[in-house]
Amino acid sequence: MNIKMAIVTFCLMLFIAGGGECQDIKDKKFKEVTRINNKEGNVIIKGMPVGPIMANCFIIGCEETKLAAVIDPGDEASVILKALADDKLSLQYIINTHGHFDHVGANKKLKEVTGAEILIHSKDAAMLSKLSITAAAFGLRAENSPPPDRELNDGDVISFGKVTLKVIHTPGHTPGGISILTGSHLFSGDTLFAGSIGRTDLPGGDYETLISTIRKKIFSLDEKVVVHPGHGPDTRVGDEKIHNPFVGEGRRSMW
Repeated sequence: MNIKMAIVTFCLMLFIAGGGECQDIKDKKFKEVTRINNKEGNVIIKGMPVGPIMANCFIIGCEETKLAAVIDPGDEASVILKALADDKLSLQYIINTHGHFDHVGANKKLKEVTGAEILIHSKDAAMLSKLSITAAAFGLRAENSPPPDRELNDGDVISFGKVTLKVIHTPGHTPGGISILTGSHLFSGDTLFAGSIGRTDLPGGDYETLISTIRKKIFSLDEKVVVHPGHGPDTRVGDEKIHNPFVGEGRRSMW
């Protein structure tokens, strides 16, 4: 393993090590991330880290129609369902940014309760049937997901109520990794983090592809776009473009 990947792996292991504590469901709540007010309607975005690896799960809801989508329900389906019920939201879509168990582990329960459609990129779709195996490799448990109702590809649009989400294929962490763009908000999965990038030492990962993806597909967005990553705090495209030690402008100047 080269130095770059050793650092990336170490960073992710810090996430894993820090996520082992469990909380009572009564103490766990989704927090409002932002509200988007536009001429089509008001959109609310809420988020919360779920599961032992603390993957960020997001709820995007249309306040007018009460229709919603969940991005990356990695675990704790009961907490997600309670958050939807509290806001009287009807779940239409379960969107997976990629097929790793910590981002899709609650797919099955959410679909059983709500009937929502599961959406994932075509190149990661096969991973959904292998979640119990991949989770076991980390000493954890996960239920296999039902197959996707719709396989996504670059440029696809997901619409519900007054909300429109654009699919951007962002491979590198996995072959079928995607980011979701709505207005000035990007849900980047495990492609880009605040001050870091996704690991590429797992099956299907590719370091050069990930770097190219970030520079060409994410850094080409407006610098004010808020990035909601799969782990850790939010950031902005402009901040990562300059300061990210793996892929930012400072990194390029070191070569």
